[in-house]
Amino acid sequence: MGLEWEQVVVGALDPVVLGRWWSEALQWVIVNDDPAVFEIQPERDRLPGILFLAVDEAKQGQNRLHIDLRPDDQGVEVERLIGLGASRVDVGQGNASWVVLADPEGNEFCVLQGRRASTD
Repeated sequence: MGLEWEQVVVGALDPVVLGRWWSEALQWVIVNDDPAVFEIQPERDRLPGILFLAVDEAKQGQNRLHIDLRPDDQGVEVERLIGLGASRVDVGQGNASWVVLADPEGNEFCVLQGRRASTD
């Protein structure tokens, strides 16, 4: 029996807006632009992807599952994501080496220390 990670599913008040935001943030392609079920992938037919499903209520509380992103340059990437509409979030991380941000619907994600910094 085989098992493959297909996608992460994210509930969204507006799947199209949130899906397009993540598509731009990750520089992934849109593979399904249905307003109720919006999907992005790193490249067409390359998994895993992220599926955004329509929900009726806004996110409440801290995420129990989140995405960690490892950029080449943490500072540059944090500023780029904030420029796209992300916001800084304090989830009690203190003085950590990663930066916690939230997407436009409040879903937290982390931008880890840059690749160059982590290998020095």
